[in-house]
Formats: sequence, structure tokens, C-alpha cells
Amino acid sequence: MSRNLGLSKSTVSTTIKDSDLMHESAKGSAPMKSKILTKKRAGPILEMEKLLVLWMEDQIEKRTPLSRMTIQAKDRSLFEDYCNQTFTASHGWFNHFKTCANFHSVKLSGEAASADLKAAEPFIKLIKEGNYFPEQIFNVNETGLFWKKMPERTYIHNEAKTMPGSKAFKDHLTVLLGGNVSAYKLKPLLIYHSENPRAFKNISKATLPVHYRANKKANDAALFEDWFMNCFIPEVKVYFLEKGIPFRILLILDNAPGHPQYLNDLHSNVKVVFLPPNTTSILQPMDQGAIAAFKVYYLLSTFAKAVAATECENGKTLCEFWKDYNILHCIRNTAAGWEEVTPQCMNDIWKKILKRSVNSFKSFEKEKALEDISNNIVQLAKTKEMKEIYNEKKKQIVQSKIDI
Repeated sequence: MSRNLGLSKSTVSTTIKDSDLMHESAKGSAPMKSKILTKKRAGPILEMEKLLVLWMEDQIEKRTPLSRMTIQAKDRSLFEDYCNQTFTASHGWFNHFKTCANFHSVKLSGEAASADLKAAEPFIKLIKEGNYFPEQIFNVNETGLFWKKMPERTYIHNEAKTMPGSKAFKDHLTVLLGGNVSAYKLKPLLIYHSENPRAFKNISKATLPVHYRANKKANDAALFEDWFMNCFIPEVKVYFLEKGIPFRILLILDNAPGHPQYLNDLHSNVKVVFLPPNTTSILQPMDQGAIAAFKVYYLLSTFAKAVAATECENGKTLCEFWKDYNILHCIRNTAAGWEEVTPQCMNDIWKKILKRSVNSFKSFEKEKALEDISNNIVQLAKTKEMKEIYNEKKKQIVQSKIDI
């Protein structure tokens, strides 16, 4: 019927449902009550959308491409970080938000896109004509990590209304990750606010699988200089000695405030080049999949340990696991997550700026790889959930026998 009338199905259904009331209203015997079909945005949704608009405007200013999935993911993240709530950010929400905020999509072509690529050409030429070995070209970048943050949604048994466990903390730290074109991965630098955490008791920092530094300010030029002189150069010297390669480095950095321009003056055999403005999203190798893969592997490693701790004999509850989970555990999971990032991924991230040095590895399918890992995490969650439901049922049976 709706197709024949050229009306939507919901309109026809509503008309049929309220037909008696319409007849009475037409006769004058009953007033027709209007229905509110829309509701005004308020509360957390409105506040998060305001933050989202500010973030989008900042990204547009930087000429960073924004896809629908990126915007939806950012809005979910804002809800989780600031409201401690789960928000689906559905297609319907996105379409409504886009209309209300007066955004529209444009094709990535024309002057804006070509300007970025044109600015990148001299930089690409510098790398190609520098006669550097693939082993000598490095890139590093910092990323924030909510190290106690776990998935807030999973699949559970129909009998369970909520996911047993505790609320994860929002403690934040910074990790610096990097490597070269030949897929060599540098030892991570982990920056935390505490100089001597309680978890480091009887632990030597020299034995940690990361370079550990304490600083409340992540993008600090002095801290980066310290890493450059005392971590990066010594490690690469050993690497070149083992490979029999001359000590000559091309280090690629973005132009963040924490990356001082005077780095070229610190060592004669290290040339530091900075990415041109508006080209970070196009050229920054570590942003082409390596950091994203690391974060998923970190999550998988942490989640697997949570499941193991709760499923063993006399196991902990999830609340107890989080209470005991400290910065030392985080460091070990950080190293484990970084170790899992494959050589294929580390090599393939350079294909946008240095195709001639990218090996014929099977291309790193980032979305498929991350989806597979996410499915593994969900499966672990389901296993743990079923175990907890079983234990709860077992306790109820035992208690009922005692009562009898």
C-alpha cells in the first residue's frame, strides 16, 4: 500500500493506527492530539557533539581527511573517556549530527589535496636521492595509551543482564614507537607521570623491556633530546654494527612542538628531516597502521591475561585483577604488543613515501587484521563470561543444598 501511495511505510502505519481518532476528530467529537516525533538533544549527547565539532574543526584546519567511521569512532571515544558511557554512534545519529552541525562531505581532490601532495614532493625526493640503505631510514612517533582501558561491550549469555566486573581506570601514559624501512623495531619509550612507581620495588629500570622515563608533560623537547642521545643513537649503533652497515641515519619526524629543530646539531651522522605541514596523515609511516596494530595487540595481550587470571583455579575476580594490574604489567604488555606487530606491517607502512624499498610482502590488510584480532578478544570475553556464569550457577546450587 505504501508503495502505491508513494508514502513511507511508517506514515501509512501511523495513519491506519490512528484512523478511528481521526474520524472522531473530523466529526468534532474528539480533539486530535498531536504527537511529538522528534526530541531535542540535551545532556551528554549535546556536550559530546560540541566537543566533536571542535575536534573536527581542528582536524579540518590541519587538512586531515575525516571519514564517517573516523568521526563515529571519535564520538564513541569521547563518551567513554568523559562520560564513562557506551554510545553506539549509529548511522542515524551520524546523519542527524551532520545535518545539525552543518557538515557535508567533499571528494578528496582538487586544490586542497593536491597542495598537500605537492608540498610532500621535495620531501619524497630527498629520501629517494639520499642514497640511504633501507636499514638507515627511521621514523618514530608518540601515541597516548589508556593502559587500563578495556572493551566496554561484548556478547554475553541471555541469562546475564550485565557484564560482571569493575570499571576500568582512565590512567594515561605516552608511548614512543618507531622503526626503519627494513622492519626493525626500536625499543619502545614509555613516559609515565611517576618516577618510582610502587610496582618497581626490587626491579631495576635497566631490565625493563622499554625505555622508561617519568614526565607529566609528554611532548617535552628535553625529554625527546634525552631519548635521542641516550636511547636511540646507542641502540642503532649496536644494530648497525651487527648488520655491518655504516653509521648513517635519516630520522623522519613530524613537526610537533616536542621535536626540537636543533636535533641536527647533536650528531654529525644523523640527519633529521621534518614532515612538511599538512602531510603528516599522508606521509607519517607509523600512522599508516603500525601504531593502530600495536594498540590492538596490547589490548589483546591485556585481555588474555585478565581471562587467564579469572579462569585459573582459585582465580581472581575481574575487580581483583584490575586492582592488582599495575604499571609493571602495563610495561610488559606494551612490549608484548609491540613484539606482535609483524615485519610485513612495519615494512608496508613506508609504501606511500618509499615504494622502491617496500618488499614484496603480502600487503598488510589493516582493517582485516584488526577485525580478526577484535574477534579473538570477543571470543575471550565470551569464554570468560560463560565461565563466570557457570561459577555463579554452581554457587547457587551449592547454596541451595546447604539451605535444604
